[in-house]
Amino acid sequence: MKEKGMTILLAEDDHNLGTILKAYLEAKGYLAKLYVNGKDAFDAYTKEKFDFCILDVMMPVKDGFTLAKEIRKTDKKIPILFLTAKSMQEDKIEGLQLGADDYLTKPFSMEELLLRIKAIMRRTSTSVNTGQTVFELGAYVFNYSHQTLTIGKNIQKLTSKEAELLKLLCENLNAVLDRTITLMRIWNDDSYFNARSMDVYITKLRKYFKDDPNIELLNVHGIGFKLLTK
Repeated sequence: MKEKGMTILLAEDDHNLGTILKAYLEAKGYLAKLYVNGKDAFDAYTKEKFDFCILDVMMPVKDGFTLAKEIRKTDKKIPILFLTAKSMQEDKIEGLQLGADDYLTKPFSMEELLLRIKAIMRRTSTSVNTGQTVFELGAYVFNYSHQTLTIGKNIQKLTSKEAELLKLLCENLNAVLDRTITLMRIWNDDSYFNARSMDVYITKLRKYFKDDPNIELLNVHGIGFKLLTK
């Protein structure tokens, strides 16, 4: 999917913030169309072609969650980023369960918004549009379809969970992979038990890469993980 020049559906009921976001996005090369409630946003969505959605959760007439549900009924793949004034974990989980690609809690910086958009586009263009299943990681080759990680003549067979987790890391190579998003995508639940299970898988993946010092799998405290290649 194209990035620069793409059309963004921006639903934000705070007119001042919405105007600032629209101006910033357009200054960065995007075409942003602003709507102040979920109903107007959905009416526009049904009539026009959009490449990306930025949806405020709390809106009059129709909230962001309801809007996302309706959009997902017709388009399973369009990227959705939620904006929320709430920091409650339940709201983040609900958004991810509805098929959102990410979320930002207000207040946030414009630079962070841009980085989130770029990260989402990188993920979706890799996993959806190109259908990439083979990744070169330093001296290793990861084959997602075969669930193997190969270095030289050594082939490590991966479990389904290991392969899913490594694929997400590859799609976010050299960027931070959010813990909550990872748990919801792979385990469909971010319970304490699943979080600990994921940490075990991360430790196992880290050991698999021990034969190439140019590859690092880091814990980013309180946020997630980062797979780095030098």
